Amino acid sequence: MRTRITDLFGIEHPILQGGMHYVGFASLAAAVSEAGGLGFITGLTQRTPELLAKEIVKARELTDKPIGVNLTFLPTFSAPPYPEYIQAIAENGVSIVETAGRSPEEYMPLFKQAGIKVIHKCTSVRHALKAERIGCDAVSVDGFECGGHPGEDDIPNMILLPLAAEALTVPFVASGGIGDGRGLVAALALGAEGVNMGTRFVATKDAPVHENVKQALVDATELDTRLVMRPLRNTERVLNNAGVEKIRQIEQEKGASIKIDDIFEQVAGVYPKVMVEGQVEAGAWSCGLVVGLIHDVPTVKELVDRIMSEADEIISKRLSRSMSGALEAA
Repeated sequence: MRTRITDLFGIEHPILQGGMHYVGFASLAAAVSEAGGLGFITGLTQRTPELLAKEIVKARELTDKPIGVNLTFLPTFSAPPYPEYIQAIAENGVSIVETAGRSPEEYMPLFKQAGIKVIHKCTSVRHALKAERIGCDAVSVDGFECGGHPGEDDIPNMILLPLAAEALTVPFVASGGIGDGRGLVAALALGAEGVNMGTRFVATKDAPVHENVKQALVDATELDTRLVMRPLRNTERVLNNAGVEKIRQIEQEKGASIKIDDIFEQVAGVYPKVMVEGQVEAGAWSCGLVVGLIHDVPTVKELVDRIMSEADEIISKRLSRSMSGALEAA
């Protein structure tokens, strides 16, 4: 399947694995790229640029296909040393970066000088247009269904993707609610040039996370995610658990007066506890609505091959039969 995204990034299938904290290590990124998609190492999970460089080297030992690095720009006073992270990315031969969080505008000259292609994660068309204006090569359009931070507009992909297609010139991928061939075909029909999957890739054999996490995703339904931190305008979609219920209780009690310090224990340092130790009830960890479509834990290659096979079946057989039937009836 050839799209503007496969051409831009030099990949076989229009399937990206977005950055995920304490999930996007070299092993998963390489597995996705080896399967024909595009895997991303999560840059800030590596505490220093030097550690990121080592993680990139590990990925290079596992695949010679394109890989990327996710770099999230945090709204903090003590920002990570982003120029050094970008230098580590460039010096180790990575030419694709997925940016997220705040606008990457300040660092675009560094990316361009290094010949790095940038795909920026956006939750609205207005943010996507800004990403296009500042020189991003592509955009990931994240609908309300997505795990993590869906923004504050609450627009699902059925509406958001066509709006993006009407407004954007650069290619974009759809993120949120996608975990099989049906989602890929739907995203393409709505104007996207590919898909970005997070939660679905966590529930794979290649994901370097505790088995408790994978089982929690298989056991969950589409009714088991919650939105937290909405009063702080930092909304996050997470899998419901005891820690999340505690957050929601505090949010209800504090109301408009809530501060991040009030829920710090339930959101800070949670990912190592969950992903490494398997304490799935520890607190808030990102999970998309697609969890309702997760029923097994395949290898990454099995998952990607299945998605592409399903997409081919839908496009070349079911939809073409429908069109033929319509013509015959006419």
